[in-house]
Amino acid sequence: MHRHHVPTRHVPPPPRRLSGWAFAALAGGLAAVVFGLYSGGVWLNRQLNPPPEDLKKTVQSPINDVEWQAMVSGLESAAGAWRANAGIYLKDLQSGRTWDYNADRLFTSASLVKMPIMAAVFDKINSGDITLNTQIKLTSADRVGGSGTLKWVRNGTSLSVMEIIYKMITESDNTATRMLIDYVGMAYLQGAFTKLGLVHTNISMDGMSLASGPIKNENYTTAREMAELLERIYAGELISRESSEFMLDVLKHNKSRSRLRKGLPLGWEIGHKTGLLRKACHDAGIVFSPRGDYVIVVLTSEVPDYSSAKKFIARVASLTYKYYRIEADFAQSRAADAGSVRSL
Repeated sequence: MHRHHVPTRHVPPPPRRLSGWAFAALAGGLAAVVFGLYSGGVWLNRQLNPPPEDLKKTVQSPINDVEWQAMVSGLESAAGAWRANAGIYLKDLQSGRTWDYNADRLFTSASLVKMPIMAAVFDKINSGDITLNTQIKLTSADRVGGSGTLKWVRNGTSLSVMEIIYKMITESDNTATRMLIDYVGMAYLQGAFTKLGLVHTNISMDGMSLASGPIKNENYTTAREMAELLERIYAGELISRESSEFMLDVLKHNKSRSRLRKGLPLGWEIGHKTGLLRKACHDAGIVFSPRGDYVIVVLTSEVPDYSSAKKFIARVASLTYKYYRIEADFAQSRAADAGSVRSL
C-alpha cells in the first residue's frame, strides 16, 4: 500500500515585532518626517503666494471692555485662591489689552527654556552658520532621561537640526535638547538669549539637570518674557518672518494634552510649550480663538503636587475660554452683571 506524499507547506516566520522603545523611536521619526514635508509645503506656498504685509486678522466679535474686565476679575480670583506661587500674563493680540499677575517674578524655567533655545538655533540658521538640514550625531554623552524618545535611539544615529528641534518642542525631548546645546555651545546660547532681549531668562548646565532638589545655578524666566517671545513669533518678528512661521508651526504640534490644552475646546488651535521640574509646572502659548488670538502664560512654583498645578493651569485657560468662545451668552451675562454692580 502506497502512501501519498503530501508536500509540506512553507510557513513564513511571524513578522518581527518591534519593542515598545523601538516603536516609539520609529513613530517619532515618522512624525518628524511628516512634519518636515508639511512645513516644506507650507513654506513653498508662502513663497509663491506671500500674504500682504499689512494683512491683519479680522475678528467678527471681539471681546469688549466690559467682558475683558469681567474675565480678568475671574482670573484674579483664581490666582489669589491658588495655594502656591503663580505668574500669569495674558494679552489680546488684536486689541492689545493685557493683564498680568506676578508677571516679573522669577520662576524656575524647567522645559520652557527649550523655546528660547529653539529661537537661538534659528538665529544661527539665519546667520548662515548651520541649516535645518545640518546633521548632528547622537552620542552617549547626549543621552538624557526624562521626556522624549531619542534616549532609545542608537549611538551614532544622525539627525537633522529640523528633526531635533521638532522633538525638543513637541516631545520636550531632553536628549534632543542636549544635542543642540553640545553642538552650538552654552556660551553661544546665553549670548543669543541676551541678543533676543531676554533679561531674566538664563541658561546653565546646572539648570538643565533633572535633579528634583535644589541646585546651585538654576535656570530662571518670567511670565512676561515668555509672553513677549511668543508675541514676537506670532507677529513674524522673532529672527525672521520665515523662522517665526516655522517656530509657530512646531509649537502647534506640541503633543501635550494637559494644562492649557485641557482647558480649551478640542476645535481650538494652540501653539505652546510646557515645563515641569523641581516643583514648578508651566505652560506658555498662543491661542487661536473665534473672538481673537491671545497669548497666555501660566507659571507656578512650590506646587503641592503636579496634578493640582496642571488643573490650576487648565482652570486659567477655561476662564479665558468662557469669554473667547462665540457662544458667550453666559459670559456676557456675567459681564453685564459686573457692569451693573460697578454702576451702583
